[in-house]
Amino acid sequence: MALALYIHWPFCARKCPYCDFNSHVRADVDQKAWRDALLADLAHEASLTGGQKLGSIFFGGGTPSLMLPETVAALIDAAARHWQVANDIEITLEANPSSVEAANFAALAAAGVNRVSLGLQSLDDRALKFLGRLHDVDEGLAALATAQRHFARVSFDLIYALPGQSPAAWEAELARALGFGTSHLSLYQLTIEPGTRFATLVRDGSLDPLADDPAAELFALTRAMTDAAGIPAYEISNHARPGEQSRHNLAYWRYSDYAGVGPGAHGRRGGMATLRHKKPENWLEAVARQGHGLNGETSLSAAEQAAEALLMGLRLGEGIDLGAIADRFGFTADTLVVPEKVGLYARLGLIERAGRRLTVTPAGMPLLDALLAELVAAALVSA
Repeated sequence: MALALYIHWPFCARKCPYCDFNSHVRADVDQKAWRDALLADLAHEASLTGGQKLGSIFFGGGTPSLMLPETVAALIDAAARHWQVANDIEITLEANPSSVEAANFAALAAAGVNRVSLGLQSLDDRALKFLGRLHDVDEGLAALATAQRHFARVSFDLIYALPGQSPAAWEAELARALGFGTSHLSLYQLTIEPGTRFATLVRDGSLDPLADDPAAELFALTRAMTDAAGIPAYEISNHARPGEQSRHNLAYWRYSDYAGVGPGAHGRRGGMATLRHKKPENWLEAVARQGHGLNGETSLSAAEQAAEALLMGLRLGEGIDLGAIADRFGFTADTLVVPEKVGLYARLGLIERAGRRLTVTPAGMPLLDALLAELVAAALVSA
């Protein structure tokens, strides 16, 4: 399995209601200092994983589309020096759909980025305002058109199941989105996360989330429309034309190793969970002191690794090979899951078991979190 590299740029162009890095909005960034520190952090991870082939690079954040293109180019070049790089390496950069960021797309493509993930989030101006976005639909679509001119592979995301959203409204919005012809779409149901502005609004009665049954109806509508358009779901929220799946995200979901570089970046390396310092200043100081930004490494037991592989893999439409996971971590297939629950949910049509392969069905996907809690053996989860 190819290694994936995640590079985190912590700085935001603006505040948003659910960003973990709201305190990291910066008017000015010392790009050279940050470029040098990221290169050092990257070199440290490469020294520990250099024998692996690198299959993907993902620039996330934060607002990585505001990195100087020469910083992006330097990191891509360094990765190619440190690792054996796949001939068809996927290099993705997340971008907000602002005109300022879109102006960088040509230079970012020249730097080596070959895929962009654009945070449109909605094709309705009222919804964008509700979601706390500062761009409007016209600006977002202009950024999308610019991205499609410069990158062969473009993905964008939308958020649905908003309060009061009707099937007819979502059907019209999704039909419009499918008409732009991108090879990949990320379609997320709105979730109310603790500690966010939305959670506060729900608590004080100012926000009434969409109920489970209407949300499930929108989920089924989404699956039907994307299937018909030839861009089916390959993960619970991600849809792609054949061969256009995000290889970087597949590395996570198939439980490959991935190197995390930059403030707050997580990683998995040879059974170790790695974590970088989250606060930018602390990370920068750690790099200066010790040559890398690691805040800690934790050795994961075989049971913990097997549980993670199950929890990630069952998100995929392809499901998991229980035998392969059992062999990899030293278990038997029937000890990875609760057999009685497998039988029950198979009879209900929520999962399918075919030999060694276990798959959550489309009917079961809206209930994925509950199913995972029931299916994965308690012995693994509590390890």
